[in-house]
Amino acid sequence: MLGTALFGLFWGGLLSATLLPGGSELAFVAFLKTFPESAFSAWVLVSVGNSIGGIITMLMGRGIAHWHQAQSSISYKWLKRLERYGAPLLLLSWAPVIGDGLCLAAGWLRLPWAASVTMICLGKAARYALLWWLLSQV
Repeated sequence: MLGTALFGLFWGGLLSATLLPGGSELAFVAFLKTFPESAFSAWVLVSVGNSIGGIITMLMGRGIAHWHQAQSSISYKWLKRLERYGAPLLLLSWAPVIGDGLCLAAGWLRLPWAASVTMICLGKAARYALLWWLLSQV
């Protein structure tokens, strides 16, 4: 059962970081409540899955030939911010509403690969670490 739950957590994290709707945070919290002894494994798997999902979205952005096809995913204001601040702004890739759009736009803008992947991974892992810490305080 634990293995199946970890597998589901990984895939839930991955899919929720693409342009598909999803809520991996609730799954992560439910997992921590059910299997607190496996919190570190859960954190690693959901962070990796969510990061891979963000990277997939970034790769999708690289494949967009014309930006007008993707403008509904991110506002012009955020696009300009991403152009100005670059990869460090991808620390916000975890954020609801704008996170997926930032990853998509980073790919379209062809931001530096290594820096973008690093910032996506750090931002997403930090979000789950914060949730884990908050839950441990309750």
